[in-house]
Amino acid sequence: MQNILDAIESGNATSEDFANLEIPDHYRAAFVRKEDAGMFEGIDSRDKDPRKSLHVDDVPLPELGPGEALVAVMASAINYNTVWTSIFEPVSTFGFLERLGRTGDLGKRHDLPYHVVGSDLSGVVLATGPGVQKWHAGDRVVAHCLSVELEGPDGHNDTMLDTEQRIWGFETNFGGLAHVALVKANQLMPKPEHLTWEEAASPGLVNATAYRQLVSANGGNMKQGDNVLVWGASGGLGGFATQYAINGGATPVCVVSNEEKAKIARSMGAELIINRSEENYQFWNEEGTKQNPKEWKRFGAKIRELTGGEDIDIVFEHPGRETFGASVFVTRKGGVITTCASTSGYMHEYDNRYLWMNLKRIISSHFANYRESWEANRLIAKGAIHPTLSKVYSLDEVGQASLDVHKNAHQGKVGVLCLSPEPGLGVLNHEMRDKHINEINRFRGV
Repeated sequence: MQNILDAIESGNATSEDFANLEIPDHYRAAFVRKEDAGMFEGIDSRDKDPRKSLHVDDVPLPELGPGEALVAVMASAINYNTVWTSIFEPVSTFGFLERLGRTGDLGKRHDLPYHVVGSDLSGVVLATGPGVQKWHAGDRVVAHCLSVELEGPDGHNDTMLDTEQRIWGFETNFGGLAHVALVKANQLMPKPEHLTWEEAASPGLVNATAYRQLVSANGGNMKQGDNVLVWGASGGLGGFATQYAINGGATPVCVVSNEEKAKIARSMGAELIINRSEENYQFWNEEGTKQNPKEWKRFGAKIRELTGGEDIDIVFEHPGRETFGASVFVTRKGGVITTCASTSGYMHEYDNRYLWMNLKRIISSHFANYRESWEANRLIAKGAIHPTLSKVYSLDEVGQASLDVHKNAHQGKVGVLCLSPEPGLGVLNHEMRDKHINEINRFRGV
């Protein structure tokens, strides 16, 4: 891969130069093995260790198909789906790969005894398959994680509804935590050139997810003046939701777990902060079998105290089981609870009387379509929304990086250097970077 890295770092290699580069038949990647799928049986989820299941080694280069691109990955990032893959929860992802393998010859390439993970990247296009016209070798890109065929009618109004919609690097193979990644050409977007490789790689999945869930008409359809409850407001998803609320003229009510995280939320411009460690809300009993409506009411009273008596218009939900009952309760009449994840448990419980009698709505939101992803990336490129990168690991340290996310021992996003030999490379627009350097570095070292 050294010849590829040399071309990228030269700064003057042409598209033709990149097209003529020899791509090796093997590349270094982070992956889990099918034979290990049962290795954590009988172990509690919190005690499962991604360092034991994630391997970094050479794997064969996949065949390039129509409408696809091979990308030299300079940097990637850790998402919860990589953690789920590494601990084989809620199911082993090899089931996804097997189903994809049954779709045809191109799908069969993904059904392997190993799964290369990762749903973010920044890098440079190395080669494109037949039918690709917009992208060329040498293009500096980031990728969103929606992999979709678009051969059926279902996805043509919203590609997230396509029957063959998958999340790249989670439900497909050849993900971004590697030196090379295989993506569909319609996953590619221009790299924001005021950011380093690792900064540009970090927003992808969570930024587009937050945009659809909160801003898009497919999600919360946020408007100016809305009160938006943001759980985990300084985290990977919540950090972007807080920015979108402020940027869009809404008022975020930011829920955080300690004062350090509260400071991050305030630095983004948020003024209404609820520190869970200080308030000590107990939405469930100690056994986790029954919820306490009195605590919902206490939580709602705190929100009204902060907002001057107003309730929540939109809840940005992703913790799931632990918070969902409270989220439904505190939403105003006719308001919306948008949910994109369940990091504290998938089996949600809430009092349906507060939903139906008050005409509230629960809207499911899962990643984003290409247009939403493009708009979210455009806002990053314009300096209106900023990455939330806090820490960077090497590819060889991907297990530890995933453990950090699994244990919630991080803020914002955790980045991973792939081909990039060190942090800080890849910036072309230094003037714009200097203008936003404080916002870019907001999460660093936290």
